[in-house]
Amino acid sequence: MMLPATLEEAVEALTAVPAAVPVAGGTDLMGAVNAGLLRPPALVGLGRISELRGWRYEDGGTAVLGAGLTHARMGRPDFAALIPALADAARTAGPPQIRNSGTLGGNIATADPTGDTLPVLAALEATVTLAGPGGSREIPVSHLLTGLDPMRPGELLGWVRVPLLHAPQVYLKATGRSGPARASASVALVLDPARRAVRCAVGAVAPVPLRPLEAEAWVSGCIDWDGERGIDPAALTAFGEYVAGACVPEPQGLAEPGGAVPGAGDETASPGGPPAAAQRLRRTVSVLARRALGRALK
Repeated sequence: MMLPATLEEAVEALTAVPAAVPVAGGTDLMGAVNAGLLRPPALVGLGRISELRGWRYEDGGTAVLGAGLTHARMGRPDFAALIPALADAARTAGPPQIRNSGTLGGNIATADPTGDTLPVLAALEATVTLAGPGGSREIPVSHLLTGLDPMRPGELLGWVRVPLLHAPQVYLKATGRSGPARASASVALVLDPARRAVRCAVGAVAPVPLRPLEAEAWVSGCIDWDGERGIDPAALTAFGEYVAGACVPEPQGLAEPGGAVPGAGDETASPGGPPAAAQRLRRTVSVLARRALGRALK
């Protein structure tokens, strides 16, 4: 294993050994290795790069977060006062051993659909700084996650820039069981009073976090931004359904006789309707979105 002390040294190591795999917390990497899915010829350990383990303020109302920030560090009160939704997501990322070693950069680079921080970063419209042989560049985190602008050979994720909105933000997830677990669905929601806007991202229901842009625009017009940020309860419910409909579309095709839906296995539903699993997921997303907006507006 190569153990660089600076980001520049890490980039040089990756350039010298292109097949090497960077590792910080190693939670996802070791899972893949243990499952026989990955056999890296070399590792570039990032644990000694102190500049990636902290965070700082930047002019213009932005927080610059090192890719080596652990979930445990992001869950502390001082960080929660800065970016509450990201702190909430970090606290639910798994048991203590995972939170103590897993990092923000690892969550982004691995891009697991159930990654807890990903919908928060999408809703906050965060950007990432990638350091590589040709210098550094900044791209939206959504472009990296969707593959619109992927990491290039020799590049490392250095920092994450998050706009500080100084307004309510919420992260909620459903797991299907008690205690730390992977999300079956998650919702991150932030208010942006300066733009009179609501931003929402839904995680775990697709390969990447989904932004229901039409639902955001619609509900933003339903909020009394000049008063106490009130909203009609019916609009709150409708927003949840709007988000769920946008992010969990109904499967195509009609059910077979007896209520069985083609390709749904043992899942059944009413004739002509979506499979039961899809119905449950839509209800879950609807409830999460409604509750998230309700909490943000309190």
